[in-house]
Amino acid sequence: MQKGRVVWITGGGSGIGLAGGIELARAGAHVVISGRSAETLKKAEKELKAAGSCETIALDVGEQNEVARAGAEITKRHGRIDVLINSAGINHPKRNFRNVSIDGWNQIVQINLSGMFYCVQAVLPGMRERKDGLIINVSSWAGRYASTLTGPGYNATKHAVVALTESINMEECMNGIRATSVLPGEVATPILEKRPVPPSQAERARMLQAEDLGKTILFIASLPARACVNEVIVSPTWNRFYLGGLETPKEK
Repeated sequence: MQKGRVVWITGGGSGIGLAGGIELARAGAHVVISGRSAETLKKAEKELKAAGSCETIALDVGEQNEVARAGAEITKRHGRIDVLINSAGINHPKRNFRNVSIDGWNQIVQINLSGMFYCVQAVLPGMRERKDGLIINVSSWAGRYASTLTGPGYNATKHAVVALTESINMEECMNGIRATSVLPGEVATPILEKRPVPPSQAERARMLQAEDLGKTILFIASLPARACVNEVIVSPTWNRFYLGGLETPKEK
């Protein structure tokens, strides 16, 4: 990718977002990561500085005013946002119809879907003006293949991410803006701790690793502006969704 590009990554303090930031910083981009935890961002910043140019912004993507301020601040500092990577996402241990709370549902929708929409809205005006921009939205295997393991809130929002991304391409392609949905299967990231029964270390070793998705993000961002990767589905070779046994354990 071109050196000096300004990249904003939500959920950039850990997991896929951080891995993407490291790869892009190594490639010469200036990476701005945002997240809700100041402590997590501080730790991530050390890793990013070892890779290249970076900075952090504390942000809850579920708060529209915070998102607007963050987008405006990045633009003020650097003059533009060339690439947006929406990697912020959550799920809850109590996630199925039998035990999900209304508050839990609302939080999942607010972060996974509304927060992504807020971030897209924050960058589109500048991208339209420059007639150039890339948006990468991290969906999930659940965005194509629903399961009881991931639950209705996660399934619904990750399906919606794919539709949101397609809508960007339909409406903004004439403005030089391209968007990609990335749909990873199981990835060994901290979100696994939110499962009703977290996977074992042996199971996690067979999963995709965050750096695999970091390289995927770099590949998408390295293509010329004329090329739009609409969707990427990537899964572990040892795919437990194919092998069965991934249903949510019943409550005792």
